[in-house]
Amino acid sequence: MVQATPFLLVLFLALGAYGLPAKKCSLVGHWVNDLGSNMTIESVNANGVFAGSYHTAVTATSNEIKVSPLQGSQQRGPNQKGQPTFGFTVNWSFSESITVFTGQCFVDDDGKEVLKTMWLLRSRVENIKSDWKATRVGNNVFTRL
Repeated sequence: MVQATPFLLVLFLALGAYGLPAKKCSLVGHWVNDLGSNMTIESVNANGVFAGSYHTAVTATSNEIKVSPLQGSQQRGPNQKGQPTFGFTVNWSFSESITVFTGQCFVDDDGKEVLKTMWLLRSRVENIKSDWKATRVGNNVFTRL
């Protein structure tokens, strides 16, 4: 039985660690992405709805960049494990375009919160023949400021 004790101790610790709750990731706060754009999410209500602002560091227009509003929703269900999925829309206040983001809020191995996102940007075009160039796709990683 003495030889089994170290094995049982390791097994107990491993099973105990597995049962620990996932670290919580919160969307609320100030974020910066890999391109230098800044985003602020003010609050997330009980239904998962949130609002905030987005100040992009990049644009394809020659217009002056302005802070733009964002609105979104975070997954809120009985199976939510603290690293939620979410989506939000940015209605650009300086161009005739709109972007939708979708992603997940993670806590990395160092305990830092990270938002991994993918986006679609739709720009206005003059006619249906130009539709082919109206949508762009990309991804961004946001870290807390």
